[in-house]
This record gives sequence, structure tokens and C-alpha cells, in this order.
Amino acid sequence: MKFNVPVSIRAFRAIQNIDTEELRTFQESEIRPFLPCLVRMSLCAPLDRSDEWAKQKSIILQMLSGIEVVNTLVTLLSIDFHALDQDARKEQQLRQKLSGNKSESILAQSCPHSLALEFERSDPSRRMRLLLSELLLVISQMKEPHAEFYVKPSELFDSEVYLQDVADVLCITQAELPSLLPLPEVAEAMLHVRNGPWLLCRLVANAPDSFDEVCEALVSNGEKQDEETAGGVVRTTALRMLSQMNPRGALNIRSSAVEHCRLPGLAIALTLDHYKRPQGFEEQEPDEEAEGENERSDLVSFVSGLLLGNDVNVRSWFAQYVRGAQKKKESSSHLHALREELTMELLNVIPPTNGVLPPHHVVQASCLLKLYCALRGIAGIKLSEEEMRLLVQLITSRPPPSPAGVRFLSLGLCMLIACPSLISNSEEDKMMVQWIRWFLGEISSFESTGGGEANFGELLLLLAIHFHGNQTNQIIDLVCSTLGMKIAVRTSALGRIKTIFTQEIFAEHVVTAHAVQVPVTPNLNAGIAGYLPVHCAHQLLKSRAFTKHKVPIKDWIYRQVCNSSTPLHPVLPSLIQVYVSSIVLPPTKGDQKVITNEPITEQEILDVFRHSELMQHSSGCPEQPARDGASPNQADLAVSNTTAQLLMLYYILLFEDCRLTNMKSLIAANRCARHSVSLQHVQNRQIQPYSGQLLLQLPIKYLIQQAQKQQQLYAGLFAPLLKLLVTHYPHLCQVQDWMTEEGDMAYLDARLSATSLHCTVAKLGEHLADIQSQPWRAILLLEQLGMRPPSHLLPFTECIVGSMLTLLDHEVPRQALNLIQRIWVKLNSVIPLKLGVMTVNGLRLKPRDRLQPILPYTQNDIVVDPLIVLRCDQRVFRCPPILEVILQLLTSFLAASRAHLSKHIQANPLSEKPGQISGDGEREELKHALIAAQESATAQILLEICLTTQEDQHVAGLLSSLQEVRCLVCSHLHQCFIADPYLAKLVHFQVSFYILLNCFSLSYKLRILVEELLRLYLFLIYSVYLFALLRLGLSE
Repeated sequence: MKFNVPVSIRAFRAIQNIDTEELRTFQESEIRPFLPCLVRMSLCAPLDRSDEWAKQKSIILQMLSGIEVVNTLVTLLSIDFHALDQDARKEQQLRQKLSGNKSESILAQSCPHSLALEFERSDPSRRMRLLLSELLLVISQMKEPHAEFYVKPSELFDSEVYLQDVADVLCITQAELPSLLPLPEVAEAMLHVRNGPWLLCRLVANAPDSFDEVCEALVSNGEKQDEETAGGVVRTTALRMLSQMNPRGALNIRSSAVEHCRLPGLAIALTLDHYKRPQGFEEQEPDEEAEGENERSDLVSFVSGLLLGNDVNVRSWFAQYVRGAQKKKESSSHLHALREELTMELLNVIPPTNGVLPPHHVVQASCLLKLYCALRGIAGIKLSEEEMRLLVQLITSRPPPSPAGVRFLSLGLCMLIACPSLISNSEEDKMMVQWIRWFLGEISSFESTGGGEANFGELLLLLAIHFHGNQTNQIIDLVCSTLGMKIAVRTSALGRIKTIFTQEIFAEHVVTAHAVQVPVTPNLNAGIAGYLPVHCAHQLLKSRAFTKHKVPIKDWIYRQVCNSSTPLHPVLPSLIQVYVSSIVLPPTKGDQKVITNEPITEQEILDVFRHSELMQHSSGCPEQPARDGASPNQADLAVSNTTAQLLMLYYILLFEDCRLTNMKSLIAANRCARHSVSLQHVQNRQIQPYSGQLLLQLPIKYLIQQAQKQQQLYAGLFAPLLKLLVTHYPHLCQVQDWMTEEGDMAYLDARLSATSLHCTVAKLGEHLADIQSQPWRAILLLEQLGMRPPSHLLPFTECIVGSMLTLLDHEVPRQALNLIQRIWVKLNSVIPLKLGVMTVNGLRLKPRDRLQPILPYTQNDIVVDPLIVLRCDQRVFRCPPILEVILQLLTSFLAASRAHLSKHIQANPLSEKPGQISGDGEREELKHALIAAQESATAQILLEICLTTQEDQHVAGLLSSLQEVRCLVCSHLHQCFIADPYLAKLVHFQVSFYILLNCFSLSYKLRILVEELLRLYLFLIYSVYLFALLRLGLSE
């Protein structure tokens, strides 16, 4: 479209900058549009009275001296504008009363001839009144509601003969009466008359500082879809003329259109004008010739930004424009011009006959593919045959090995899936197959230049896996994620591409064999974007492809877990879940084959922790050698990595949970396998749990605390890990323990000092042995140890626990006992399982026969019978700091015992054998009876501890150890009663006998009888306890 722009670029720039030296070089025809502005500059009194302005003013007077029209303009500036303003305002009020009727006018009275003839014959003052009257009429009528765009027929504005004079009068009238005629309102009125855009350019040229204001007003009042209405076309024409007069403001107009979601055709037209200068321009800006390449790239980037930006309103607005514009004739839509330019871009980028894409065209080609995907998928554009042919040629071209080339291949493949209609004949189908086979052979070269990030091979594997599993939704999600846009893909059109992937290129056994050979991602974390080998392994595990084709995946998963880091990649927890399911759950009915996914061995698990300082100190044994049969450098991957250790802990807990949950189905599957001739080789395969000794060596509580402190780094792992830990190891999740440990950590941070005494295990043991004679030495060392982090206390564990029995004497200072208890709490936050067993064995009651060998209790012994904790030295019950340790252990082992009973029932489901319990309900009743017997016996023993002994009677004072012990016991029982109110009733019934004995004066024989009845009752409780143990199979 050609426009008769009234002002050249150079002239507008000169008047905008008031460059008089540049203006004096123009011809009279070039400065003719600015004469009203120049005449006002020369005649009106300036605010700037400097010599520089005086010199410029003289230059302007020299320019105007030989121009005849200047005399008319001077006459126009000589009228009484005050009286004119008053009459114009009366005219406005009259127009409001008459609703735009032209029957009466104050400014244009007694007009015997037509308006154009009156304008020609009138003097300057009369001309200004006639123009002002007509302009006010247009403004008043345009504000009235109209069914269609209103165009005011006017002899004054329609006649091209008087256009120059009308422009002069309009510019001077608006400049002298700015409050009456605001420039944005006048600009809006010019759209409703013929030649309005031309007059608007003359008006803005004489007020260049108002360019941005006028353009912003025109855009903000514009239509949503400018090409659908006549007003939108006129508005677009006016703004294009203004932008061609001042190209520097074109991009600002375009940005305003996008911001307000108005005039999409204008945005495209301005982009095309900026992309390629139309013939209507007289000159080109000198500073833009060097930026030609940047301008050419603006076309693709701008349209892509509209469709792929984050603003949903802009995206839907432009997509609506594209859908409507493609239905119109090609000549009446800017979209057609846009498609022509994009076609030229395709022709410039498509490589020659050899099909090799030049390196400098790879990025531009990727942008074009993404743009066409957005136009097709989001805007719903219907591609022409030529566009589809060029796109297929571009997609099947061969880029050089580079990160940009990998990106181009990924976009090309995803575009073929997102737009399957591109392949319309057998020749193009053959081109696509050859192209896929070509980059399959070049994957290694592309991966070597990918910079270690996500590459094209993983995308191919993932697509092949989804096609084999008929997972069309996952395919669409993968394609949309790679393209960076959400588009609708018809699943019915993917048949040919699915055949190519599943039959001609990627058979399922090829996919599984290749997946385990792909190197793991080093330092896998959430910051690595794209599709990685872990995605492929996850999908293959979900579909049981490794099981089906007998491909072992354990070593690959082990290496990937060891190569993980923070922030945690979101796929890793899901990968472990499907891996555990493939190990534990039996195959489906239609796939009765051997389960090839083996569990991770205990030695491999220990390899992950073997460099950990906690493991080395807590195990008490030298470092384990690397396991036999490991792949080269595989054992070295298991370094002190908290992420890998947390993932391995999650694997162990999830494995145990899945094994117990599906124990019935596992037993049923093994029973069916024994009766099957073809599956005799699987009848002896059992899913064995991990040993308790392994779990004793792992710093479980320390790891869960690290995950809790840095939950933002372990999103997706901490919640399921904590859930499994609470289910199977509730004794490690005691709220009171965590609160105590957190308070102790705060105390440590407040008192941590850089200076400390040199303390060794031998030195500490020597001072603790001599604590009764020289307690101050041991107290100094214990205070220094109390300010150390828990992990630094591990070497002193055996020394601390081993000396607790010797510290029970009355001569030991209370400060030393408090320090021992505080250090024990810190150690409990790191190695609670091992520490608990060591403490119970260290404080146990020694037999009278010292020659009799003492077998230490194991973790399983204490969990089965938690009352072992209370079979300790009697002096513990009069030592409050150590009693706090015992009560804490008692709470933990009681919780562990309850969890152990539940796991025992799950791990030993009922089988059809005579003499066994009839149902699960009776087993649950026995379990609850056993738990009640344990807790009631514990409460009874603790209450008996509070009784006064003969030794207590000789202790003087109210603040004795017995009083403190009673407070600790009562607080502990209070917590137990809150957790289980039924226990309070049971304990109340047990101790009521003692209350009767103490409150009533009974005869000696009756007292003996009541005591015998009480002993009989306690014997019955213990009998129920033993019976439940035997029936549940927990005792020999």
C-alpha cells in the first residue's frame, strides 16, 4: 500500500530537533508543511532570549522572507483568539443541546453559499471560524453512538483543492487554542473525515513534541481486530503514515499496540515496514543501513514473541487475528504479506541440493520452525502447499554437529509429530525416514558437541518408548515441552510416524539394549533442563521393558544415583519407585517371565556411605574394600554425597515397604510357580529383606535431619522419605527427641568457640575413670565436647557410654552427669540405633556370678522385649540425668516394638495350615494385647521406682533425687496417658490395690491376701504377654 506522506523523514527530524542549519538547506516544497510552526516561531515572543536562539530565529526569518504563503499565515495569527475561543465554546454548548444538528451555528452564520466556496471567498478570520465550526461538528457527531464507523462528509475536508489552506488554518487554530482543541481529540476526529490521516500528519509535523501522545491515544482507542472494521483500517493507515514520517517512533507504536492488545494488523504492518522499506519512502535513515541484518531478524522474533510469550491475553489476541485474517482476500490482509516474507525467509535458509545446512543458518532455521509450529498449533493457520514443501525441505536438512544443531534436530522431529499433515506423499515420507536414519548414525558426533547437557539421543529414546507403550498423551506432552508451547495434536494422525518408530527404526529390544549403554548424566540435578537418560530409564521401567527383554538395569541406576547432586532432579524419586516395583512385584499374567531387575546389594549400599565420616566412626571397623565384580571405577562413584545417600536410604525404606505391602501376592506367585512346569526355575526366588545390621550402620536420623534443613533442595523426596520413616522406624521420629535436639543445636551455635582444649579418647577415658578424685579435669573436657558438632563426637561414643555405669556413684558431681546426658543427646541425633543398643548393654544389671559369660543384647532382642531397657543397674533409678536417657530409650524401643509387631504380621501372612490362627482379626487383637501388656508393665515398673526405699529414708531435705525421679516418671507417664487414654484406666486398676492397702487399716491376714491377689494378677498379665509372643511367632 502506497501513502502520500506529506512530510519527509529528514524534514520531520530537522523540525523536531529545531535544526535551523538543516532546515535552510531544504527546498520550499520541503518546508511547506512546517510553515505554520515556523511562522509562529518567528512572530511569537520566545521564552528563550539567548543569543543562540536569536541567531536561529534570524535564520528562520531569512527562510520565510521569500515565501508568499507566509503573509496569509501572519494574517491568521493577527486575529482575536480570545473572542474566537468564547464563540467556539458557545458553539460547543449549542452542539450539545442540538445533539450534533447543523441547523444553527454561532461561528458560521449567514452562509449563502457552500462551505467550500465560503472558505475560498472569506478572509482569514472567517476561514478560521468556518473550519472551527466544521471541526466541532465532527467532534460532537463522532461521540454519538453509531451502528457502523462514522465518516463525516464535508466539502471542506474532502476537497483536495483547499487541503493546503485547511491544513494551515487547522495547525494555527490548534496551536493557539490547545485547551479547546486537545490534540488527541482532534487526531481522533481526523479519522472520521476524508483526507484525515494526511491532515493529521501535517498537524503532528507542526507539533512534533506531541507525536508520542497522539500515537498512544490512537492506539488505546483502537479496535481489537483492526482489519474487520472500516474504522480499524483508517486508524491503521493514519498510524502507518505517522510512523513513516518518524520511523524512530514505529517500534514504540508497535509496543503500545501489543500492550493494549489493539490493532494487530498495524503491529504486523509496522513490523513489515521496519523489516523492509516500502517504495513510498523517499529516503532511508542513514543510521539504519548498518542495522539491516538486525531488522531482518526482528520479523521472526516479534511474531514468535506474540505467540510464545508469557502473556496469555496477547497470545489469544493475535491468534484470533490470524484465524480471522486468513479467511479474507489476500490483498486486504497484512497476514498475506507476512506469509510472503516468511516464505522468502524459508527460501533464504533452505540449503542447496546437498541438504547440508550452513552453520550460520542453524539458529535462524530453528526460529523459523518454532514460529511455524506456533502459527499452526496456536493460531490455527492453514499452511499452503508451498509452505509445507519448504518446511519439509528445511526439517530434513542436515545441520553441523553443535548444540544449535542438536536443538534444530529436536525441533524438527517434534514438528513432524506436532504437524503430521506436513508429510503428504510417499516421497516426503521417504525423505523423513532417510533423515531419521542419518541422524541415528550421527548421534555420537552430536552428543560429543552437546556440552554434557541434554541431547538428541534421549529425546529419540523417549519418543520410541512412548510409541511402543501407546502413550499418546505422554508423546504430546513431550513434543509440547520440547517445542515450548501447548498445542493440540490429533492422535489419530500419528499412525505413520508410530510405524516408523516402532517397526522400521526402534524395535523395543533395541531401545532397552541401548538405554543401559547410554552414559549416566554427571552431577544430575534439577538445573539440567531437557530430556535426559534418566527419563528414558524411567519410562522403560514403567513399561517393564527391561524385564520383558531380560536387560539388567541395576548397575545403570546405581551409577546414576551416585552421580546425583542438589537440587534434586524430580525424576529420581519416581525412578526409584518404579525400580523397586519392578524388583518386588511379580510380573503380570500375560508376561510370566523371569524378573531380571535385581535389588542393590548390601555391599553396594555400604559403598555409597563408605567415605562418610559418620560411617567410619560409627561402624568401628576399617573401611570396606570395593565389592567384587564391580565395573571399572563404579565403586569410586560412591563418594560422600548426601544426595546419593538420601536416595539410597529412600530405596531401602521403599523396598521394605513394597515388600511388606505385597507379601501376600508374592507368596501366591511363588505358590503358583511351584505348580508350573515352565516356571520351576523361579520357585526358589525369594525377596529377602535387608539385614538389621545394615540399617544399624547407616546414619538414618542424620540424613533425615539434613533433608529437613534443606527441603528446598530435596523437593519431592523429603515428604515420602519422612512418611516411610514414620511408618517403619517411628522410634527415629519422636517429636520430643527432635525438639530436644533442635534446642541443643541452638545452644551449641550460641556457645561455639574457635578455641578448645586438645581432647583424645584416651585422655577422656583417663579423666572419667578418675572423676571421683579430680572431677574438674573431666568436666572441662566434657564442656569442650559439648560445644562440638554431633558428627565430631562419634570417636568418643564408646568412651562416653562405657563410663556411664561408673558415673552412677553418689560422689560424682551433678554437672558431669548433665554434660554426659547432653553429649548423649547429640550422639543420639546421629547414630540413634547403635547408640541405643550400646547404652542398654552398658547400663544392664550385672549377674551375681561374674564367671558366667554375658551375651550382649542385640537390636532385635530389645525390640522384641523393650522391658529389657528397665533391667538396668538400680542406681540408674536414683540418677535423674541418666534416668532421662533410659526413659528416652524406653519410649523409642516401645515405638520400635509396635512397628516390629506390625511388620511381623505383614511379613508372615496366614497360610492354610492346621492349628494356626483363624483370621487377621485375631492376630490384631493379640498384637494389641501384647502392646497393652508391655505398656502396662512398663508403667507399673516405673511407678514402683517411685516408691521410697530404706536408703531414701536416710536422705535429708526436700530436694532429693527421689523427688526429681518422681517428676520425671510422672511427666513420662502423663505423655503415655495422653497418647493412649486406655492405658490410664488399666494402670489405675493395677495400682488401686496399693491405694486400698495404704488408705485402710486392714488386718495382717487380709493384707497378705490382697498382696497375693495382686501378684496373681501381675502373673496373669505376664502370661498373656508370653502367650501373645508365642502365638505371633516372636519368641522361641
